[in-house]
Amino acid sequence: MSDLAAVESRPAPHSTEEAVEGLPPGFGEGLSGRIAFWIAFTFSLFQLWTAAYGTLPSQVVRAMHVGFLLLLGFGLIANLVAKRPAAKIWFWALGIVGFLTGIYNWIFYEDLILRSGFLTGMDLAVGTVVIALVFEGARRLMGLPLTVIAAVFLIYCFFGQYFPPPFIHRGYDFELIIEHFGFGTEGIYGTPIYVSAAYIFIFVVFAAFLERAGMLALFNDFALGLVGTWRGGPAQVCVMSSALMGTISGSGVANVVASGQFTIPLMKRFGFRSSFSGGVEATSSMGGQIMPPVMGAVAFIMAETLNLPYADIVKAALIPAILYFGVCFWMVFLEAGKAGLRGMNKAELPNPWLAVKEHWPLILPLAALIYLLFAGYTPIFAGTMGLALVVVLILGMPLAARIGPLAFRIVFWLTLGFAAASFLEFGVNILALVILGLIVACLFVNGGRETLAICRDAMAQGAKNALPVGIACAIVGIVIGTLTLTGIASTFIGFIIRVGEDNLFLSLVLTMITCLILGMGIPTIPNYIITSSLAGPALLELGVPLLVSHMFVFYFGIMADLTPPVALACFAAAPMAKTSGFKISIEATKLATAGFVVPFMAVYAPALMLQDAGPIAAAWGYPVEVAYVFAKACFGIALWGTAVVGFMLTRMAMWERLLAFAAGASTIVALPLTDEIGWVLGIGVIAQHWLRARRSTRIAAAP
Repeated sequence: MSDLAAVESRPAPHSTEEAVEGLPPGFGEGLSGRIAFWIAFTFSLFQLWTAAYGTLPSQVVRAMHVGFLLLLGFGLIANLVAKRPAAKIWFWALGIVGFLTGIYNWIFYEDLILRSGFLTGMDLAVGTVVIALVFEGARRLMGLPLTVIAAVFLIYCFFGQYFPPPFIHRGYDFELIIEHFGFGTEGIYGTPIYVSAAYIFIFVVFAAFLERAGMLALFNDFALGLVGTWRGGPAQVCVMSSALMGTISGSGVANVVASGQFTIPLMKRFGFRSSFSGGVEATSSMGGQIMPPVMGAVAFIMAETLNLPYADIVKAALIPAILYFGVCFWMVFLEAGKAGLRGMNKAELPNPWLAVKEHWPLILPLAALIYLLFAGYTPIFAGTMGLALVVVLILGMPLAARIGPLAFRIVFWLTLGFAAASFLEFGVNILALVILGLIVACLFVNGGRETLAICRDAMAQGAKNALPVGIACAIVGIVIGTLTLTGIASTFIGFIIRVGEDNLFLSLVLTMITCLILGMGIPTIPNYIITSSLAGPALLELGVPLLVSHMFVFYFGIMADLTPPVALACFAAAPMAKTSGFKISIEATKLATAGFVVPFMAVYAPALMLQDAGPIAAAWGYPVEVAYVFAKACFGIALWGTAVVGFMLTRMAMWERLLAFAAGASTIVALPLTDEIGWVLGIGVIAQHWLRARRSTRIAAAP
């Protein structure tokens, strides 16, 4: 295990120093850069302390979370974006004022509760300021789309009484609106910001630590060795590494920027078209958001919103995630066959199992996280303990490197592992003592101070990585607050229900379009929160199972980053692919077939998400129904893939592509006899194509 001692110095293919949304890399130069760095470090320390011990009231934690977001966000804008000294001073002043709004909520917490509904002039000023700063922070960090949507909802609160029916409301005065959005738990400090403070932040820092420890290098080596020799090897590596990265990362667009620098040039060098290379990277990186256990952090918001165990969310996402990445592998395989591309040379690739053997301790924190989540522990506890175990692993590396014989190193790691795992029996304090002891020991061993610096940097980078998600959760609270205050959601819900009474499929299409439109420039998390608040209850009224309806909305929120005209993930890949983002989005839309098909299938066959049983379960048992629905989904999507690419064993004739598409569609829709038609037609198309390809091969081989 001494090889692990060098893991922190190993260059990872995915750098944690990538640009974060609207911010360049780093924290800035000089004194202001060091100040921003230590603010980020303190932010992480505060969140970890509240997560581990939870001694502060929830409202205070939420307010301080927003305060830190504003302080760090505006500080980084001042350091990295502002050009003139006056602008730098201005943004730092905004950040400090934003932080003081959190302090105000902390100091006057009990007073604010007691005078609820009777705010003082200072209360109104603080509430107004925090709302304005959240809007400005979101505009600077997230761009205009989300900010404009939230502004429209806020304007509706002020002037909705002048709107025509059915949008009119009774009208609300200034004080009520400020109290609702600036202090209540249904505005800025609502459920989204609670989830950001309690769950998302911890998992973002967890990912930053794993990156620093070399987990992404392990993912890359494993993917290269495992699938690099397959047909279309470089693109298969991209899909595999993005799927693995999705287990710890919460941002699909960030994944594109981080991994695309390595995978896109590799795909192009092996003969893939530029637009297809960018499409593979964008599609597989966005798919990481449906890959358990983190699932782009939406899983935590969904669990909180639906009041369901986190494990239920993960189980519902498991089969769709397998289908999504299975389609990505299949489409790459077909495209490579069509272009005559082969795999990479095995002799030049790393051994995947040797990589796992050498660096297997890196997998332990992730395994512990998954165990704790499925064992029924809360996400906040599981995330905090998983992060603590990563810290233990990293801090133990320089100490293990000083131990000579292998047997002694094994004893050291086992002892440290048992000591760290004892938190399950003796509580968080024992794990804190283990970490404190390791920190002290690292001060006195060779390489120990460098390891401490790695942990320090990971804490700061994790806070910076969490900025876009946190700010998005804060401003989307304006949208949620408007829905709860005015009841406008009932208008939209009523419209969807009236349509669905006649045609459920049309209601689903309208919901899909809503998600895709809202997703133009809006990250997945706020997109999910907004659309689930609007469409989720409507789909539930139409008989769609609760979890399936929310998964439906979630999946199309992800697809919005792949579909034209905005397609954030595709435009992020464009500079590396050296082609237009629009061309990449066309390829990505083709590749993401499963992302469009699976949600519709799950509505008509909920067993695909391990939900309600259907008629097959009544006759043959639930496992048989799940297996059958999964098999027909694979069959139908595979046929669609051949129709889209135009290749199976050889190039397909147009009539073969049309029949393959029709067969795939027949297995996907849930109407009487369509399954039977789809299976027969699909098998017939495959058999006919196989015979034609065999004849062509025989003719070509004839002298």
